[in-house]
Amino acid sequence: MLLDQFIISSKKRKLTKSEERWSRSLLKSVSWRIIGTLDTIVISYFITRKLAFALSIGGIELVTKMILYVVHERIWNKIKWGKK
Repeated sequence: MLLDQFIISSKKRKLTKSEERWSRSLLKSVSWRIIGTLDTIVISYFITRKLAFALSIGGIELVTKMILYVVHERIWNKIKWGKK
């Protein structure tokens, strides 16, 4: 119910050209983290030669960096510098 209200209210609100929806920021975060996590797993495996260890590093990194990216993206979205 709460999610439905959030979706409905966000559809009613008009966004400026320089604003992004939370859903866009979240999707960007997921797609970037997939690429970044695969990179981390490959590097970790190359260094350790242990797949389980590389996957555990990648799993932890996936969650923490996705959260940090969304927060970072939302903060930068509020900064007017460099926008027209």
